[in-house]
Amino acid sequence: MSHSEAFVRLVDEAKTRVKETTPQEVIERQTKKVPFHFVDVREDNEWEQGYAAGAIHIGRGVMERDVEKLIPNKNDLVILYCGGGFRSALAADNIQKMGYTNVLSMAGGIREWRVLNLPEARPTKEHSHCS
Repeated sequence: MSHSEAFVRLVDEAKTRVKETTPQEVIERQTKKVPFHFVDVREDNEWEQGYAAGAIHIGRGVMERDVEKLIPNKNDLVILYCGGGFRSALAADNIQKMGYTNVLSMAGGIREWRVLNLPEARPTKEHSHCS
């Protein structure tokens, strides 16, 4: 997908304030049972096509509205991802502005996760959407 120049500039600016992690580091944290909130910020229709195993869904459009209800402790580790790492960087930047202190954006997003053939899941009733 080709992004507009203005969007890329916005993301690049956000990335100066956001720390990134890799899919491999996320899997390592999961394997070691490091506690963290793994959040898919993609749109509902993207989530329904499958998501990284262990993730919950808070769509980018409702992130700022719903994050405090779902992740009340602003010191918890929160790792966000999207399709390729752009929207998750914007979301990470915004929730940091809301007081979250331990936020990472997963570089490469679900596309990189899939290239690496890492585990995926599909939504079930207990993985309801936030809207």
